[in-house]
Amino acid sequence: MKIRKGDTILVRTGNDRGRTGKVMKVFIEKSSLLVEGINIQKKHRRPRKEGEKGQIVEKPGLMSISNVQIICPKCNKSVRVGVKVENKKKKRVCKKCNESF
Repeated sequence: MKIRKGDTILVRTGNDRGRTGKVMKVFIEKSSLLVEGINIQKKHRRPRKEGEKGQIVEKPGLMSISNVQIICPKCNKSVRVGVKVENKKKKRVCKKCNESF
């Protein structure tokens, strides 16, 4: 998986196309992720206790990993990511500036 928690991403398709956000959680088995402030869904919540009012709760929804692209922290562009092996450790590499991050 080339996208990790904490990465800044650019949304490539959908209603939020062109917006950027920070990855909160990645679900590898579903190949989807949660992005802060993007793909907001509203849920109507019933009152739980007597006298309490119902409310509408907003939370981010899952989106497919194929719909986003990583923004390189070095060159600040949306890029494809490669993998480079150094000292038996894998490092992600920006395809535009060839810097590892």
